[in-house]
Amino acid sequence: MDVIESLARDDKWYLGSGDGIIFAPPFPLWLDAPGFWDDGQVYQYSIGPLFTVTILDHGGRELPLVARSRRWTPAELTVEYDLPGGMQATEIRTVQPGGVFASEWSLRAPHAVSLHAVAWTAQDTASMDLRRVHWDGAMHWRRTLLDRREVPLAVHVELAAVGAAASWSATLSERCALQPHWRLAPFGELWQGESLPSAVRLQGLSPDGLLYAAVHTALPTEVREASFAFALRLTVADDGLRGGRQATPLASRIVLPRHLAATPLVSAAVAETSRADAATPALMLAAPHAAPHAAPHAATMPLARASRRRWREWFAQVPTFASSDPYLERYYWYRWYGLRLNGIEGGLGHYRWPTVSEGIGFFHEPITYSAQCHVRELRWLRDPAHARGVLRTIFDHQKPDGALHGRVYVNHLHGTDFYHANWGDALLALDAVRPDDAFITELYPALARHADWLVATRDALGTGMIDVVDQYETGQEYMSRYQVVDERADAYGWENRIRLKGIDVTVYAYALFRCLTRIADRAGAAGDTGQWERLADRTARAVRERMWDADAGMFFDVDPRTMSRTGVSAAVCFYPYFTDLAGEEHVPGLERNLLDPHRFWTEYPVPSSALDDPRFSAVAEWKGKRHVCPWNGRTWPMTNSHIMEVLGRWGDAAHPRLRTAAGHLLSRFVRMMFHEGDIGRPNCFEHYNPLTGAASIYRGIDDYQHSWVADLIIQYACGVRVGDDAIVIDPLPMGQEFFELRGARVGTIELGVRLDNGFVTVTANDQLRLAPLGEPIVIPR
Repeated sequence: MDVIESLARDDKWYLGSGDGIIFAPPFPLWLDAPGFWDDGQVYQYSIGPLFTVTILDHGGRELPLVARSRRWTPAELTVEYDLPGGMQATEIRTVQPGGVFASEWSLRAPHAVSLHAVAWTAQDTASMDLRRVHWDGAMHWRRTLLDRREVPLAVHVELAAVGAAASWSATLSERCALQPHWRLAPFGELWQGESLPSAVRLQGLSPDGLLYAAVHTALPTEVREASFAFALRLTVADDGLRGGRQATPLASRIVLPRHLAATPLVSAAVAETSRADAATPALMLAAPHAAPHAAPHAATMPLARASRRRWREWFAQVPTFASSDPYLERYYWYRWYGLRLNGIEGGLGHYRWPTVSEGIGFFHEPITYSAQCHVRELRWLRDPAHARGVLRTIFDHQKPDGALHGRVYVNHLHGTDFYHANWGDALLALDAVRPDDAFITELYPALARHADWLVATRDALGTGMIDVVDQYETGQEYMSRYQVVDERADAYGWENRIRLKGIDVTVYAYALFRCLTRIADRAGAAGDTGQWERLADRTARAVRERMWDADAGMFFDVDPRTMSRTGVSAAVCFYPYFTDLAGEEHVPGLERNLLDPHRFWTEYPVPSSALDDPRFSAVAEWKGKRHVCPWNGRTWPMTNSHIMEVLGRWGDAAHPRLRTAAGHLLSRFVRMMFHEGDIGRPNCFEHYNPLTGAASIYRGIDDYQHSWVADLIIQYACGVRVGDDAIVIDPLPMGQEFFELRGARVGTIELGVRLDNGFVTVTANDQLRLAPLGEPIVIPR
């Protein structure tokens, strides 16, 4: 199967190459305009506009481009255009490594024509240093960007033609509409003798206004078909963030035929391509030329081919999965696309290691609450360095007192917030698949300091339960659980003004204590084991005695003022069940509450707050107003991932009702993340309507990596449960007639699992095992 083609669709536009620089505007306005006029993103910074492309006839008159269709894959966005006189054009947009935004073109005419192409932009001078505007084969300028914390980042920008430019121009203008319309740019009136002035003109009474910059390429004369390309590169200008390494000139990154001069920006469009393609011949990007056999397809355009090659290499690093359930199969591969889209390459600023952003826009940086998810999924890559890099990125920047930054920005650590996360289970999940004593030894001291910080600052009285001090730090704001201890909890910011013994964060702390108990000896700290055992035991007693309500059959938060349970029913109340905190005596409560269609078992389970909560809203309203991140009833993929771990733990043959529920939840969870059930339109938004499955499209944040769906498919749809001493293969009943998982690595074991005709076949290196579906297969480790 060609994964790239299987994900093709016409309603998407996100592009990236896994290095932290992407094109993913939440609400684009100019997708039908050539090039990239909407904002790009450089880590947590937005920058725009980038550039557009205009086609001119022999006399310099604009030939309007009318977009006829768009087609997206993870590797490229292809746009088909109609032009006057029966001409047609194909543009393929890609984002290459190193922040290169490329626009490749194939143009076809019914008769011989002579045309020109111009890539141009308009930049507000308020954020520019005009002294840095210059031409050296590419047009250069520098922008200073501000993030949400008002911290600046200087970005160097280069715009060039691939191949030698015929002419170029840069000139100032007072402000007008910042739109990609040639009629608004000054170049039409500056065009003379089939060229631009080839000068940088920055005169005027004031530097305030817009800088217009353009690069022109002349297409071959009197031809019916031709191709050309432009590229813009964004580079972080601070050499210090790159460890003193200077950016490679864009021109040196493309290999051109000997008779063509390499121009400064031209070299960028592919030499990061060279890193990914080191085993393949160097790419040859010619200047504009006649293309008698050109076809409007990515296979004919070098940068598009390079993008596809890199994406195929990425998909080849993960276990392959095919299923008779098209939703499971499609979503599995879509999830791996999302992880690479939001990936960050190590080696710049605070990102020494490869890691993953939580999402696009506001979330385009590593965030602790979602980092736990990324570790669970990336552990299945052939190289565990990426999963380890996620943890290293967070713990590399641990505060002196043991606390963690909630966000790690590329260039600063100001206003980073704080989020609780399940670090213990995340590390153990990675270690189960890729055990490594050296990594355990490396991470142990930081985990221990964090555990000490939790105990000292969030449980100073030694109750065994962890304090939540504002509604944001759980990652789950706007819920009744906070209002019960302070009616104004929803009005506070990150001010640490409430106190609530939170069931979710207490379970996370317990998992951390248990993890430290297990790994202390391997980390050379056997003497610490007793301390962690005592903390874990104290927390276990508190959860079972203080937080458990036998009458309600639920675990609850506790009000520290009275040490009484709050009685607020939320999905987090089920979190103890994914650990050994819950025992057989608690299972009836799980079945009674979780599987109640009047409380949590909705059409698209599981709502973050119970349907009978007085503040419940399926439509994202809090106190009558729609909010962007409400947790008072929406179904969140993050919560569902936790609940799948609950049902995965208890959904065995001894609990048939929970086993059926586990398969049902994973199936409904995955199907929820397809627009209107359309198999061709998977998504991953922040939250969904639990009754209709409608996504939070109004937020504009798709491909939000805030859950661990690919891992759940491997664990539960394919049944790969990894323990210390054995791998148990026990797929959930999900109505699959067939599936096959190949290339899953667990330690030194290469694992394959196949379901066909009601039988499960497992290959583990040279072992072959067969059993009917429902009968677990145990592979000793």
